[in-house]
Amino acid sequence: MRALLLLLLVVVCLSVGCLAQRPLPCTSPPLLTGSLSVSTQNEKLGAFAKYTYDALGQRIRLREFGSYDNKTFHLDVLLLYRDGVMYKINYRNQTCCKKRLSRVFHPLAIPQDASLLGQVVLGSSSGPGQGVLVNTWTGQLQMRNKTVKYMSTVTEFGCIPVTTLFHSCRDGWRITSFFDNVIGLSDPQQLIPPRFCDDAKLEEEEGEEPATFYSLF
Repeated sequence: MRALLLLLLVVVCLSVGCLAQRPLPCTSPPLLTGSLSVSTQNEKLGAFAKYTYDALGQRIRLREFGSYDNKTFHLDVLLLYRDGVMYKINYRNQTCCKKRLSRVFHPLAIPQDASLLGQVVLGSSSGPGQGVLVNTWTGQLQMRNKTVKYMSTVTEFGCIPVTTLFHSCRDGWRITSFFDNVIGLSDPQQLIPPRFCDDAKLEEEEGEEPATFYSLF
């Protein structure tokens, strides 16, 4: 009888251990600074950006350059979700374009209903410091009036974003790759509108919907 109880205890402990080792959906650090690249499956869009991310204050700053449909562009935007405002900033001309922004803030996180696709090591697992353990998740997100498929890869330790793929009917898969990520805000002033934006008036066209993060790419 004691042997049976001991065997059951071992089985339970092993089961708990297996469940504890299985990756779980996670949330990235609330303050991040880094760079990212964006490209689309149809090859129309290619862009690089430096970003500053504040989930606590729901603010994002993007300084981006790239090309769309063989036309180059440069974009410097500050997204203030709590205020429902987006500033397009032009330091050369000292001007600001103030637009409505959707107040729906999507933090950098793996949704709780995401499905684990797999866990791999980027680089090498042959020695310490030669690779990074990452988890890839997949699922669907409701965005405005449509549902989109996504696939997101984050580090196992720290939940730092690595790549995110979204599928749209217009562009196919849209790939965002993160690099040079630093936890914290290297320059908090990036999340404050410059003084020449103080007098900016809200520009709104008839029937225009509020901007979103994904409408910038």
